[in-house]
Amino acid sequence: LNPDRKSMPDIDTDFDDEGRQKVIDYVVEKYGRNQVAQIVTFGSMAAKSSIKDVARVLDLHLNDANYLAKLVPEKPGIELRRVMLAPLEGPGGLKEKEGLQNEDLEDVKKLREIAKGKDLQAEVLREAIRLEGSVRSTGIHAAGIIIAPSDLTDIIPVLTSKESELLITQFEGKEIENAGVIKMDFLGLKTLTIIRDCLRLIEENHGVKVDIENVPLEDPKTFELYQRGETNGTFQFESAGMQKHLRELKPDKFEDLIAMNALYRPGPMDYIPNFINRKFGREKVVYDLPELEEYLEETYGITVYQEQVMLLSQKLGGFTKGDADTLRKAMGKKDRKTLDEKKGKFMAGCKTNNLDLKACEKVWTDWEAFAAYAFNKSHSTCYAYVAFQTAYLKAHYPAEYMAAVLTHNLSDIKKITFFIDETRRMGIPVLGPDVNESGYNFAVNKSGQIRFGMGAVKGVGENAVVAMMEERAANGPFKDIVDLTRRVNLRTINRRSLDALANAGAFDTFEGTHRAQYFYQDVPDGPTFLDKVLRHASDYQAQKLGMQVSLFGGASEVEMPEVTIPDCEPWSNFEQLRNEKEVTGFFMSGHPLDDYRLEINAFCKNEVSDIREENIRRLLGHPVTIAGIVTTAIERTSKNNTLFGIFTIEDHNDSVQLTMFSDDYLKFRHLLVPGLSLIVSGSVQKRFRDSDQIELKVSNISLLAESIDKLTKNITLAIGVRDVTEPLVAQLRSIMESSKGNTPLYINILDELNRVAVKLPSRLRVNPRNVVAALKPFEYIGITLG
Repeated sequence: LNPDRKSMPDIDTDFDDEGRQKVIDYVVEKYGRNQVAQIVTFGSMAAKSSIKDVARVLDLHLNDANYLAKLVPEKPGIELRRVMLAPLEGPGGLKEKEGLQNEDLEDVKKLREIAKGKDLQAEVLREAIRLEGSVRSTGIHAAGIIIAPSDLTDIIPVLTSKESELLITQFEGKEIENAGVIKMDFLGLKTLTIIRDCLRLIEENHGVKVDIENVPLEDPKTFELYQRGETNGTFQFESAGMQKHLRELKPDKFEDLIAMNALYRPGPMDYIPNFINRKFGREKVVYDLPELEEYLEETYGITVYQEQVMLLSQKLGGFTKGDADTLRKAMGKKDRKTLDEKKGKFMAGCKTNNLDLKACEKVWTDWEAFAAYAFNKSHSTCYAYVAFQTAYLKAHYPAEYMAAVLTHNLSDIKKITFFIDETRRMGIPVLGPDVNESGYNFAVNKSGQIRFGMGAVKGVGENAVVAMMEERAANGPFKDIVDLTRRVNLRTINRRSLDALANAGAFDTFEGTHRAQYFYQDVPDGPTFLDKVLRHASDYQAQKLGMQVSLFGGASEVEMPEVTIPDCEPWSNFEQLRNEKEVTGFFMSGHPLDDYRLEINAFCKNEVSDIREENIRRLLGHPVTIAGIVTTAIERTSKNNTLFGIFTIEDHNDSVQLTMFSDDYLKFRHLLVPGLSLIVSGSVQKRFRDSDQIELKVSNISLLAESIDKLTKNITLAIGVRDVTEPLVAQLRSIMESSKGNTPLYINILDELNRVAVKLPSRLRVNPRNVVAALKPFEYIGITLG
């Protein structure tokens, strides 16, 4: 440590999130329970919560309390005192400092007008201002751990909590240091757990122990992955913006990744184009002073790291290491008083060193603008190293890596859908659970395909999965459902587990059966096929257990009548997918909308996620068209005795609940049926009688299946020049002849770079549905509906 440093450093250590508790247990064992504690956090009354709390105590009606709270602008950290007392505009006003819009300022005026009164609402506002900032609750810091040199109670006050077995400090983190104890952050990092599980899968599948702490930092395959921007699922580098910059930067050394990790954040991000251009010589590297080159050469003349500011302040301004550290802290916290003091000292030092003071002034100004966001290089290096490890694993062992990524994102439907799509883009199939192949988590089979883990199926416990895996390993794969239930412990694997596995498709591996058969009942309310199988297996195991060995040696085989598999209709595609989703959280073997991708791309401007509460405001006043499948639909009667409907619509990535009233509902109620795929159109408006709320006002609903006939104005085919052959031309001619209709069809011939080389004029008029169906086998022909 720097001996001149005036304060203790932040010590943050990342562990895999499942191993973090082991580290805490080790620290407690090593130093003693009386010397280790977690850190208290105090929750304070914010603007809106102070209004609601005071309103509750003073018995203000809930609707009035909510109205007052809604008038407080939606800005993180906004203070009620400033809302009520600060100038609306001008220097330091709400418009400038808090960034309030005109609509927000109108709400502020309403609040101030209410506060002038003498009624209960005005009293609530006055008391709320007084109470704002008061401690409302206590909690425990998510990561902070302190270790004391002696018994904690001799140094600081502590408390106990039902939420932790450790002592809790009564001081917050910022006060801990002054009390003479050391604070550490023990962080659980999911990425490290993903790496750990990936290494285990690699060893299981390939017999290779990857030394992850010594991966070659010049590995070409890893840098090729970065250069293509194919970083989905890797640490720190997976955002779309970062991927774009990686494709432009084409990193070829580890230092490039360290710099990009530090630059890709607010402020420094503006320098990324300069960084890239300077790397390739498209922009000249210019130093304000020759002395800057020593520390800025590796980042092409751009100040990227806090350490660069600290080293240059010592070199140019004669700062001590302690001064440099104080400067770093002041810049990070925008401490104007300290910065002004240090600037004087810096300029004096530059003058002593006979430097160009005008250039030094510019250097300081650049630091002030930039260093508030400057990143710690050692931190960036560590993160870039972990990122490189993940990219190395994805580049060399893609199936094992993505299996680990999928395992640790199961609780997030958006992420799991995204990563399954990414895995399939990589050419790796993701298959549903299989009782003869799946483990507890996602795993890779002998063919290099990823299998869904049985432990991720709702209703299937870890003990049940382990029991099946152990039996499978000892005595081979299960032949059918009867064989499975005869061989496993039925107290561990119960009816609920088997139901869930059947719905998830885990028994699809058994020949001659389909999912509907497991739930078939000969008579209403009678036993299902699974019930009969379980009863049969229970009797079989009881007889086997009670079988006596004969006097002449050898044991008799249990003889029982076979269980007859029922003959019934398979489930519809939607029913099968719906049941899959019920037990896995998403559609496994497909999606109800998969057959309509052309129509959705052509006729829908938006996705369901666009109209969720957190996103919809930006679409205010705009038309919206989404496609999705109805998953729930409820009809209700209003206080005015009119019907209205509430339905949930879901696309590939999200779902949203919509409400329709009166005539609009009656007009489209026949389409609001679970299982139907729809196109829903409308506009985003302020809610009637509640202008603070934004909603989609639905104006039209139609069947997605009919959209190709009703909405297609033209069809364009895109064919690569190398694919144009005489047989293809003959086939296309035949298809067009047999698919005559009223929709114009155009053909574009593409060159090797997928640019339109030739647009063929066409007088052809076709039936779009027939043409699209006929061209499905021709995967190399692009189809666009206009």
